[in-house]
Amino acid sequence: MGRVSQAQAEENRRRVVDTASRLFREQGTHVSVADLMKAAGLTHGAFYKQFASKEALVDEATAHAIDELAQRYAAGLEQDDGRRDAAQRTLIDTYLSVEHRDTAAAGCPIAALATDIARTPDGQEARRVYAEGVADFAGFLSDDDQDGLARLSTLFGALVLARATKGSELSERILAAAHEALTETD
Repeated sequence: MGRVSQAQAEENRRRVVDTASRLFREQGTHVSVADLMKAAGLTHGAFYKQFASKEALVDEATAHAIDELAQRYAAGLEQDDGRRDAAQRTLIDTYLSVEHRDTAAAGCPIAALATDIARTPDGQEARRVYAEGVADFAGFLSDDDQDGLARLSTLFGALVLARATKGSELSERILAAAHEALTETD
């Protein structure tokens, strides 16, 4: 088998990072390298040509997921003609939906990766990137009266609890209660 071109190698790396970003949000960072590479359609050996370690991939996949989140709320601002309150309301509606609860792989990395990031060693890049992502997301959710941390905490907590109670009537009640709490002044 011939050597992979530089362009193909870059495409393979992007595919692995994207796949890892989705799988880590859905299943956690404990997903094996073998399972990850299989999901990406590449060989296990190809991993080590692209990444120094699994931790390096966790760092890169976390950054990728956080970047996707930032792109989503930036797109929301653009869609709502820069009206921050309208973009925030759209985000809240989407965030606290049954669809978002049920699609962790494509959902918010703040909620999906929190437990895994909490277990990463201090100094790991993923922890720093995650903390910056939390701060940026809270900044997007801020308004004249608050810095956005309470809103983010409510969104995060409701989503995590709704996912943990999925299949029970309580799950949708949690989403509805959080939605009401965050939009009652609208």
